[in-house]
Amino acid sequence: MALQLILGNSGAGKSHYIFEKIIKEAEEAPGKQFLVIVPEQFTMQTQKDLVMMHPRRGIMNIDVLSFERLAHRVFEEVGGEHRKILEDTGKNLILRRLAEEKKDELTLLGGNMKKLGYISEIKSLLSEFTQYRVTSTQLEEMMERNQNNPQLYFKLKDMKVIYDSFQAYLEGTYLTAEELLGALEQTVERSEAQGSVIVLDGYTGFTPVQLSLLKKLLALAERVSVTLTMDAAEDPFAPGAEYELFHMTKKTIRSLVTLAEEAKVPVEKPVLLKDAGSCRFLQAPALGFLESAVFRRRKRSWEKETEEVALYAAYSPRAEVEMVGERIQRLVRDEGFRYRDMAV
Repeated sequence: MALQLILGNSGAGKSHYIFEKIIKEAEEAPGKQFLVIVPEQFTMQTQKDLVMMHPRRGIMNIDVLSFERLAHRVFEEVGGEHRKILEDTGKNLILRRLAEEKKDELTLLGGNMKKLGYISEIKSLLSEFTQYRVTSTQLEEMMERNQNNPQLYFKLKDMKVIYDSFQAYLEGTYLTAEELLGALEQTVERSEAQGSVIVLDGYTGFTPVQLSLLKKLLALAERVSVTLTMDAAEDPFAPGAEYELFHMTKKTIRSLVTLAEEAKVPVEKPVLLKDAGSCRFLQAPALGFLESAVFRRRKRSWEKETEEVALYAAYSPRAEVEMVGERIQRLVRDEGFRYRDMAV
């Protein structure tokens, strides 16, 4: 059991480093399970990258999952969770029904529920409540502290009515995507995560629900490796001010180290990847310089000519968008680029 941090600038090769490492370990220990956990939208690309990097083009004992997919996989393996998973459309329908039923109790929000997109906003707020473990009792405490602010007080009161009725409607029958990790925490110790090697890649921070699950995984896994973006010249364990560029990364590091201490898991010496030009910016040194110099305290200048960076001045946001669209069209039509080669 150990926590390993892999730190470096954007483009320094953090993902490449850890993927090469687990591919090598997976070949040497074919009976061991390796779990790569990434945000949901990156699962397919990460699977492709691992397959292309593997010398035999196969990742039999390496699984690429998001937190949600890990939950479904564990439930299939060990059982114990039989509630139906409620997707966003289902949540919207339930909230619309509850809003109609509770409209006489809603002081401020009741008149807005039929506005376009309002239910979706309420759904997103309830999701935040679940992810950050905000309880009905905490909403009551906030109401008491804001009795002198009627508008905020009655908004909190209305949200408490909706939140309580939503939780009561779901109880025992449905499970939201945000509650999956809480249910997973109760069953993961009986799964194949026991003794596995876990890698978390592509995250900038973690919600309280994810951190609680990670504490359990730290105690179960052989090693948990986490990649985070931070200038290699920074001290990862030194507290930083909120306005500093890597404040969020340092906050995440402190949270992870605290979890490791609570789980009595050792923290290995961080892997610092210093040469940002070695991977992503190998063919674009000006972009590598920009990454290493932008928003930094020390003033630096690029003295050479370059075609890698261009500045455009537009008279409105619409003109900016039109310029970008025209540029993309020209690159695809005249210069042989593919849409997948670009990012905006």
